[in-house]
Amino acid sequence: MSTQTNMKVNLTPQFSMLSEDQKESIYHGVLRTLMTTGANVHHEYARDLLKRHGAKVDGLRVYFPQNLITEALSTAPPFTEVFAWDGDESKKVWIEEGRSYFGPGPTPPNFIDPDTLERRPYVRKDASTVARVCDALPNIGYVQSLGSISDVTVGLESVYEFADMIQNTTTPIMNWAFSREACELEHKIGIIMAGSEEDFQKRPNFVHYSEPISPLVSDFHAMDKCVYCAEQRIPQVYTPCSIGGATVAAGHAAQIIVGLSEAMVGVVVSQLINPGTCVVVGGVQSILDMSRTVYSYGAPELSILTAGMTEMAHFCGLPMFSTSGCTDTKSMDPQSAIEAAFSINAAMLTGPEFVHDNGYTESGITGDIFQTVLDDEILGMARTIQKGIDTSEEALAVDVIENVGPGGHYLYEDHTMKWFQEHWRPSLMDRNSYEDWDKAGRSTMKDRVIEKTRDIIDNYEGPISKVPKEAKEDIDKVLKSAEESIDIKALKEERD
Repeated sequence: MSTQTNMKVNLTPQFSMLSEDQKESIYHGVLRTLMTTGANVHHEYARDLLKRHGAKVDGLRVYFPQNLITEALSTAPPFTEVFAWDGDESKKVWIEEGRSYFGPGPTPPNFIDPDTLERRPYVRKDASTVARVCDALPNIGYVQSLGSISDVTVGLESVYEFADMIQNTTTPIMNWAFSREACELEHKIGIIMAGSEEDFQKRPNFVHYSEPISPLVSDFHAMDKCVYCAEQRIPQVYTPCSIGGATVAAGHAAQIIVGLSEAMVGVVVSQLINPGTCVVVGGVQSILDMSRTVYSYGAPELSILTAGMTEMAHFCGLPMFSTSGCTDTKSMDPQSAIEAAFSINAAMLTGPEFVHDNGYTESGITGDIFQTVLDDEILGMARTIQKGIDTSEEALAVDVIENVGPGGHYLYEDHTMKWFQEHWRPSLMDRNSYEDWDKAGRSTMKDRVIEKTRDIIDNYEGPISKVPKEAKEDIDKVLKSAEESIDIKALKEERD
C-alpha cells in the first residue's frame, strides 16, 4: 500500500465569505466600536463589575478597553458539551467548530394548527407536539419551541414550555426566559431531569438563550440572565436580532460589527464572573425590506450576513448561533422551500455550531412544524453535500474499475453493495415513475409533508413514558410553587 504525505483532503467542503484581511478589519471595527462608542448596560451589578476591571462607565454607557475584550476571548471556550437527559450519547451536542446542529426557533406568537392547517395563537400543548416531532426527526440536533405559550400565567410561559418539552424529547434543548426568576425555575427542572445538581454540572441538558437589543443595548433582563448563567456555569447564547437598515447600519460589514459588539458584552461579563463559561454569539442577521417594512427571513442577505458572522465568531474563537430554514411566506409552499433551501445550504457550508429558526414562517411571526419537517428533508440533502468526497484507497476503487472493465456494470459488485449505503435516501422527495406516482394518488410535496408530520404526531410517543414518576412529580411541584409565588401584577406592568 502506498501513502501520500502532506495530502490536503476536503472532507467537509466550506466556502468563505471573508478574506483574512477583511476579518481583521471587521474585528478592529468591533474593538473601536466598544472602546469609543460603547454599549448601554442596564444592569448595575454588571456595570460595577466592568468598571472594577478597567471599563469606563458613564451612566448606563460602558466603554470597553481593548484588553478587556482580548482577555475575555482568551478564556471563553470554543467548545463544550450538552447532553441528552436519558444518557443517549447519540443525541449529545458537541459545541465545537466543525459540528453544526440545526433546530427550530423560539417565541413566535402564532402556530399552524396540525389538524386544521390554520394559523392560531401558540398554546401549551404545542410545546409537547414540537418536542416529540423534533425528537423523531434525524437531522434536528437540538430543540426549541417554535412559539410562546399564550394560555398560561404571564411570566411563566417559558417555564411551562421547557417543562413540557424536556419530558417529550431527549434531544438537548435551547430554552429561553423573560426573567432571571424564570431562568432559575427552568434550571431547577433541568437539574431534576439530570438527577442532581452535581449531575447537571457534569452533564447539562440545555443551553440558555438570551438576546440583547440592537443597537448596542444590553437590557436588564438579558444581562440578568447572562449573569445567572455565568454564575451557574450554564452554557448560554447571547446574541442580538439585528435589522439591517433599521436597528443597525445597512452595510453588511457594519451590521456584523454592531451585532458582534452587542454579543461581546455578554462574553466579557460572563468571563469576568466565571472564566471558561461557554458563550455562543451570532444571532439573526438580516435586512429590513424597505418597500414593505418587513424584517425579511427569506432574504439572501440573511445567508450572507450569517455566513460573515460565522467566520467572525470563529475568528474570535467563539461558537456561532446562526439562522436557516425560515421564510417570509405565510405557509409551506414553493417559496418556503426555496428560501429554506438556500439558507440551510449556506449555513451548512459555513459551519456554525447552532442554526435556529427551522420552521419559522411569516418573517418569524408564525411557527410551522410542517415547515420544520420539510426543513429536515432539506437538511439531509445539505448534509450529504457537506460530507464532500472520500478519496481513500477503498473509495477510489481502481481495482474494482479494473475488474469490471469497459462495457461492464457494477450492480453485483461487493464494493457497490457496501458503498451505495452511503447514498442519501429521501423520505419525502418523489423519485417514482410517472405511472407509480399516478397510481399512488399524485401526491404533492405538501401532501407528503402533512402526512409524515401527522403520522409522527399520532404515532410517535417520544420519551414521555421513560420520565421517572418522581421527576414528573418534582416538576409539577416547581410549576405549582411558581404559580403561588409569582407577582403577576408586577410582571404585567413590566411587560406593558
